[in-house]
Amino acid sequence: MYINEQGAIPINGALQYVSIRSEKENAPLLLYLHGGPGDAALPLVQKYNRDLEKHYTVVVWEQRGAGKSYYKFGPEGITIAHFLEDLHTLTELLLKRFGQEKLYLVGHSWGSVLGLTYIRQHPDKIHTYIGCGQVIHMKKACREAYDFALSHAVGKELERLKRTDCSYTGEDWLNDLLFVTGLVVKYKGSLYGKSSYNMLIKPFLFSRSYTPVDLYRRQKGSLQAIRCLWQELMQTDFENCRKYDVPVIFIEGRYDSHVSSALVKKYFDTLESDRQFFWFEKSCHFPQWSENEKFNSILASLAE
Repeated sequence: MYINEQGAIPINGALQYVSIRSEKENAPLLLYLHGGPGDAALPLVQKYNRDLEKHYTVVVWEQRGAGKSYYKFGPEGITIAHFLEDLHTLTELLLKRFGQEKLYLVGHSWGSVLGLTYIRQHPDKIHTYIGCGQVIHMKKACREAYDFALSHAVGKELERLKRTDCSYTGEDWLNDLLFVTGLVVKYKGSLYGKSSYNMLIKPFLFSRSYTPVDLYRRQKGSLQAIRCLWQELMQTDFENCRKYDVPVIFIEGRYDSHVSSALVKKYFDTLESDRQFFWFEKSCHFPQWSENEKFNSILASLAE
């Protein structure tokens, strides 16, 4: 192992946990932006995407308030802009330390909102952007998820859904959101072939990087971030942005009903930028882990 560093560093006033690993000297930098908001993913990347360390210096950042970077947000509140500032600070630190001009950026789900926004703001810092479980238009994606749940639900679930507001603006919006998401998972629209997230929980339980306290903090961080950020996240809409100044790659699960992959393909077809699209036929919202070998191979080819 050429480099293996794990630890918290101060980023814009908050200690945030960063993992840096590589088996290759002077490898290009790859920064992974996890989903959520607040849903840390370090053990999953280390388990399913470890082969990338043969080609890149892989950086996994647990964002402020998430997982090993958990802290209680103050009354002043938190916005997407805070995370974009953190991303920029971390990007500059990494580029300076490793003597590189640009890095590869991977954004998953919530992380894909940060990723697409960041490459518009700082295209000079990014070699290539890779989005998976990509968010394009959050309100439309939530409607698609709701319709998927509606098409499968029966009995009391169906009755409850009919009373649910999938714009998530009512007084009970958080419970509505968690209910709909739970049904999407249950009916296998989120994790391919699975009706629960057990496959994604096990790597945390057996990870050397995660303690039982970290797992508890991950749960608290996820719920806190959703409460604080969801209403702003619902305003996300990239549909009118047709051109990016960096190459854009979308890797999408064919059956993603968690964040509709059909919306991503429709958007991709309108882009005027350097672009590539990959369908993963045995994936939903997590192609990087459901078909990790294929995912790793595509990213490895970019580094050649």
